[in-house]
Amino acid sequence: MADPAKRDAILARMRQSLSVGADDEVRRKTVKDRIKAHKPNLVPARAQLPHKKQVELFREQAEAVQSTVTSVARDDDVPAAVADYLRSQNLPQTVRHGDDPLINKLPWRKKAPTLELNKGIADPQDEVSLSHATVGVAETGTLVLTSGSDNPTTLNFLPENHIVVIKAGEIRGTYEDAWQHLRKRDGERTLPRTVNMVTGPSRTGDIEQRIELGAHGPRRLHIIIIGG
Repeated sequence: MADPAKRDAILARMRQSLSVGADDEVRRKTVKDRIKAHKPNLVPARAQLPHKKQVELFREQAEAVQSTVTSVARDDDVPAAVADYLRSQNLPQTVRHGDDPLINKLPWRKKAPTLELNKGIADPQDEVSLSHATVGVAETGTLVLTSGSDNPTTLNFLPENHIVVIKAGEIRGTYEDAWQHLRKRDGERTLPRTVNMVTGPSRTGDIEQRIELGAHGPRRLHIIIIGG
């Protein structure tokens, strides 16, 4: 609102209707405490499970929304899993990825010598991208991907084929747990500029009410779970 006087008048009428004062410290403290506490909303019972069951639920829910999921025992198994997936889909052995430490340290040359790796933001010519999810949400099979040079946001949307690696230990039960993980990792007031929550491949039902994959992003989403 451009006119401060009008704004103050509106707020004054709201306070009057609520029978509160302009300097009500009790209300201010209540608001501050509420924000600081991060009190969760109603948490679905299906996600309140031992961690091993949460990993199983994550896979089940991801597959229910047309993601494909595979598991590997160790970090070093990821390159071969990526190459195998590309062959199974008749895709070129070329992948675009960011500067993620986990992806960078993998033994690509030893375990997948035919793969061509390109680092940086995605462009429209890239067919396959590879990201490392920050956290997974078991209750819906959702991947939480944060922006930055490690995993540029363009990798999530431009290529038609998106491969995402996630450690089993990075899977949480609920969205509340996922946000708590981010706050613990980055601090209360230093969250990433962008947090993308991805549940399955891109889709729309706008065209004659038919579900079409790949409308606003990747047509395929393949998840590789490490460990667990």
